[in-house]
Amino acid sequence: MAGTHKLIFTGLLIFLSVKWTVSVSEEELHPDYWNNKAKQALYTAMNAQPNIHKAKNLILFLGDGMGIPTVTAARILKGQLAGHSGEETSLVMDTFPHLALSKTYNVDQQMPDSAGTATAYLCGVKANYGTLGVSAAAKRYNCSTSYGNEVTSVLHRAKLAGKSVGIVTTTRVQHASPGASYAHTANRNWYSDSDLTTEAIQNGCRDIAYQLVHNTEINVILGGGRQYMFPKNMQDPEYPTYTGDRNDGQNLVLEWTKNKKNVDYVWNKADFDKINPKNTDFLMGLFEPKDCRYELDRDPSMDPSLTEMVEKAIKILSKNPKGYFLFVEDNGRIDHAHHGGKAKKALHEAVQFDQAIGRAAELTSELDTLTVVTADHSHVFAFGGSSARGNSVLGVSRSLANDNKHFTTAVYGNGPGYQIVNGIRPDMNETISSDKEYRQQAPVPLDSETHGIEDVAIFAKGPMSHLFHGVQEQNYIAHVMAYAACLEPYNDCILTPPNHAGSIHPSLLLLLMGLLLFSLYSV
Repeated sequence: MAGTHKLIFTGLLIFLSVKWTVSVSEEELHPDYWNNKAKQALYTAMNAQPNIHKAKNLILFLGDGMGIPTVTAARILKGQLAGHSGEETSLVMDTFPHLALSKTYNVDQQMPDSAGTATAYLCGVKANYGTLGVSAAAKRYNCSTSYGNEVTSVLHRAKLAGKSVGIVTTTRVQHASPGASYAHTANRNWYSDSDLTTEAIQNGCRDIAYQLVHNTEINVILGGGRQYMFPKNMQDPEYPTYTGDRNDGQNLVLEWTKNKKNVDYVWNKADFDKINPKNTDFLMGLFEPKDCRYELDRDPSMDPSLTEMVEKAIKILSKNPKGYFLFVEDNGRIDHAHHGGKAKKALHEAVQFDQAIGRAAELTSELDTLTVVTADHSHVFAFGGSSARGNSVLGVSRSLANDNKHFTTAVYGNGPGYQIVNGIRPDMNETISSDKEYRQQAPVPLDSETHGIEDVAIFAKGPMSHLFHGVQEQNYIAHVMAYAACLEPYNDCILTPPNHAGSIHPSLLLLLMGLLLFSLYSV
């Protein structure tokens, strides 16, 4: 019997050894692999030259709730979806040469929200929790305090400079993050006039949807949020039981299209696909009554992906010889999934977000386009535990907890994933934890998981991107982008336009010179 136990134990060790090393490539076992990899990175860093030219175009990608643990987990998931172990994979944002950290607190609160932070990174001024496009002198819910305390966004300043501007989001276009581009309000939740308080109405404050149409002329508006644009007696074109939300009877889409040439409004994928950027100067696409669906739930026959929306936006905006400013947010869908404790949905949103960044890179030039990727805040999402190389990002640890049960490597510090009943925690396996509706376990019971407080990353490339360095206040982001494009208050900055001739790689230049000499001698 002892021999049998020994044989079983030996077999188990062999099984575990194979299971947990199967993802390691042969080359990684040798020092030369790591030394050469580090040398390449070192030489790249040593040869890096800052781009000190003026930015023609500005693109700000905002992953709402995309803290550093989310970036790491999304990187591994991206690799695993491609059939690799995942850890060695690079996100597109990982390849950006310049990085910094952003301090995300609001003026009045340690744990920030998407409105106060959006005011910081879009308008250059830190604000109070829940307020949008106003300084901290404005108090939340108090309409009257917003007057005289409005602050303007980089998008608005870019428009004043003659650039085309656009917003793309997977939430409602009136949501906090895109809202700071154009709105000034004491409450981020005043989406429609039906949301306004009596005090707000009496003091003449306008809802965010109204401001979307009237404050700044935006060339491209893509996302969700149909219901806030239409009156209550107007039926939604996709969902017969839904109607508009406005008390004032206005059709804001019609209002937006007035006095515009080459303008289109679409609400479904078929009509979106028909839009020809060459003869379109203004496009509004509202694909859901409120937020767009999660990427894992999206009907590709009805709603475009974030990547498709970004591509269409860039092609429309880039026709302007003076350039453009584009704000792209995968807001809700990373942020909202984290709030629900659903890591799989959050991480798939982050992977789609990175795909959109990659498509934008293919459509733009690093010589004249400053691209910044950041987050407004993090979440109490953590990613760790005893896991082997190649372990599923949504899987379980290979070790047991002190209660002799498995646990997922992705967990939340609080939220609806609290599952302890009578002091007992349920066991877990990967089949359960990899379901898209599964809520990762959390030790503190809350209806909604909370934002995090720690710093978030800023990734940047293009003109003046080297200015993103160190640890900065979040409002610094707007100032760098404004300076790079010589927008107010930096419209007197002395930056020369990019020299596209300098885009020829030295090795290609040598090849061309060699071919020229060959042709001369062969005559």
